[in-house]
Amino acid sequence: GFVVWAHHMYTVGLGSVANSAFGVSTILIAVPTGVKVFNWLGTLWGGSISLKTPLMFAVGFIAMFTIGGLTGITHSIVPADYQQQDTYYIVAHLHQVLFGGSLFGLFAGIYYWFPKFTGRLLNEGMGKLHFWLMFIGFNLTFQPMMVLGLLGMRRRIYTYPEGMGFDIWNLVATIGAFTIALSILVFIINVFVSLRSKQRAGADPWDA
Repeated sequence: GFVVWAHHMYTVGLGSVANSAFGVSTILIAVPTGVKVFNWLGTLWGGSISLKTPLMFAVGFIAMFTIGGLTGITHSIVPADYQQQDTYYIVAHLHQVLFGGSLFGLFAGIYYWFPKFTGRLLNEGMGKLHFWLMFIGFNLTFQPMMVLGLLGMRRRIYTYPEGMGFDIWNLVATIGAFTIALSILVFIINVFVSLRSKQRAGADPWDA
């Protein structure tokens, strides 16, 4: 983050030296990021897989974070990033990394550790429903923003003219945002239902 942050600022007048430096650093950051992703995949490959809700969120995190990283590589190409600057492509990329790279991992941790700090397991069926709603809603929200950015829709506007090709993609993104909200509602209900359950999780709920 410290060495690539200005790849969102090529158009502010930093100069060709700074732009080139941050373009190169953005290319180079792909190496440790790739190592991380292959580490995670290697851990899955060599592990004993139990496709429960925590793992689904963990794998969702890997997928979404990787897509966020791939969209970030385009910022290393300074002329291309000039076109993307201050468009919804930047909004989509940032959320792909920060939402996909944090909230999916956070929910993986919550579902995994919930039995340890409450003594009860979250409902597995509702957990999987939560995952699929969030996964689908996330992609419905932010993938259309990639297209909107490449079509030229600017950031930080509350409305836009008709007939520019933005309408359908914004509608899809709005549906996706409501789907994410629904997934959070499912999670909250799951927490309340599980906390009221009389069934105890036990000392080793994941057969670790």
